[in-house]
Amino acid sequence: MNTLIKTLANDNTIPGLFSSIFNDSELYARSLTSPATNVKESDLKFSLEIAAPGLKKEDFKINLTDNRLTISVEKKEETEEKNDNYHRREFSFGEFSRSFKLPNTVDVKKIEATYEEGILHIALPKKEVAEPKLITVG
Repeated sequence: MNTLIKTLANDNTIPGLFSSIFNDSELYARSLTSPATNVKESDLKFSLEIAAPGLKKEDFKINLTDNRLTISVEKKEETEEKNDNYHRREFSFGEFSRSFKLPNTVDVKKIEATYEEGILHIALPKKEVAEPKLITVG
């Protein structure tokens, strides 16, 4: 059985000393540091499912170098609210990067990615294996 080996490029999972005072947008930004990922294998392919709600498909960068698949996101948000009595402006920033070392059995020319309902789906088809052929001597 072949396996995908995952590595976490930016492991920023330790919350800061004052994390309890941060607002929701900062919590959102920190949640991008390590999204949940499912890895599945069937006879025909490997599948990755990465939970990344609130993003757009344009936010993802997917690179393949030396049989290493890297998925990364850098998300910046700015909100501004003006009222007669106050002016509120907030910024949030989040990023993540996940890398997977692909086995040699993955057909890298046929990798496909889709993003639906907060889940990034990546299909990693396996190469077709030639069936052994018995040759009879005539």
